[in-house]
Amino acid sequence: MSDLPFYLAAVALLLGVLIIVHEYGHYLVARWCGVKVLRFSIGFGRILWRKRLGRDGTEWAISAFPLGGYVKMLDEREGEVAPAEAHRAFNRQPVGRRSLIVAAGPAANLLLAVLLYWGVFMHGSNELLPILGAPPDGTPAAAAGIVNGEEVRRVDGQTVATWDDLRWLLLQAATRQESVELEVINERHEIAMRRLSLAAAGEEGWQGDALERLGIAFFRPQLPAVIGRVFDGGPAARAGLLPGDHVVALDGQPIALWHELVLHIRGAAGQPMRVEFERNGQTMSSEVVPETASEKGLPVGKIGVAVAEGEGGQRDIRAFVRYGFWPAGQKALKETWEKSIFSLVMLGRMLTGEVSWRTLSGPVTIADYAGQSAKLGPDYYIRFMALVSISLGILNLLPIPVLDGGHLMYHALEVVRRKPLSERALGISQQIGISILFVVMAFAFFNDLNRLFSG
Repeated sequence: MSDLPFYLAAVALLLGVLIIVHEYGHYLVARWCGVKVLRFSIGFGRILWRKRLGRDGTEWAISAFPLGGYVKMLDEREGEVAPAEAHRAFNRQPVGRRSLIVAAGPAANLLLAVLLYWGVFMHGSNELLPILGAPPDGTPAAAAGIVNGEEVRRVDGQTVATWDDLRWLLLQAATRQESVELEVINERHEIAMRRLSLAAAGEEGWQGDALERLGIAFFRPQLPAVIGRVFDGGPAARAGLLPGDHVVALDGQPIALWHELVLHIRGAAGQPMRVEFERNGQTMSSEVVPETASEKGLPVGKIGVAVAEGEGGQRDIRAFVRYGFWPAGQKALKETWEKSIFSLVMLGRMLTGEVSWRTLSGPVTIADYAGQSAKLGPDYYIRFMALVSISLGILNLLPIPVLDGGHLMYHALEVVRRKPLSERALGISQQIGISILFVVMAFAFFNDLNRLFSG
């Protein structure tokens, strides 16, 4: 609960920026097309704050319900319009101009994503290298012959520079093909090819971690379970453990590597455990009770120790990646385009049943991820903002009445019919659109609560 204010601030900033950019896209193009804007509101419902600005006296407002916003334009269908201003009414504009105004909101979100990615790529960041860990038995990665420490150089001929690059290429490939060829290099600089089956990625309707089902995990140094540092006042210090102690068993279960020790302790928060260790050639034991700590919103056990780095821990697993002005822009455009297409593909598969509706996320999950990414640093938070901005832009372009895409659908029908839809048809379709959105939002909120209570 101590993180709640931080998480709320992170999601408020995220939604505030995305909503303002979206609505300002509508506002800017409406003004450019000569349409009078009556109100620019952040949020829906009862107005909490308002101020009139500009030559037209546009009302700038903040409303009670914050998940969205709107731009209200002069329109003869929504009230009386003075004859002198009729030419500035939205409904009097040619269909091309009206479509441009409607499409400007989603376009602004996609443009924001490009700019955010552009800035991140130019600034540069420390990225994890695409080094693979030992895959669990029975997984596609194990069947492909992947071994701990192999670094991926190419996926189906495409160069891979970072762990994020690898994840993204594999996810993309999994939506359109059965397998990929990985070019890997080991620590002895030997190059090998691994054929990885991708069928398991889409199992369970794409719920959970698709790469985990493939057996793709990050590199784990093969470090012995030797304590390098004991933190003052921690459970290990209270139990009498010292730097240099070599842990050989936990509750009678043999421990060979440091990551095995960590996994056991993480899953035993608050539970007493017997630690057997070697010190100066003698086998000793002690009881330790892992403290409960919060990590990504989940309880984990920790005893206050750090690993003793050996030769296996000296391998570089990160690299600083930075792009020049134009390469960063090209990569930003490519990233935004590919993620937009991926979103549409997954939405299509959700409609056909190939992707589970349980993957749909709502405001609670977005708030959780916003807080997590903000804790990791500005780079992660900006990337997450770009991703949500893409999602917002794409979702608003769907041909559902009340969304921007629904209005574009009306305009397309108007061009075909050579006349606008009737008020009755518009009213019915709006009611259908509201019903669809209500059902989708309710389902997303249910998924949020299910994730929250199931962990």
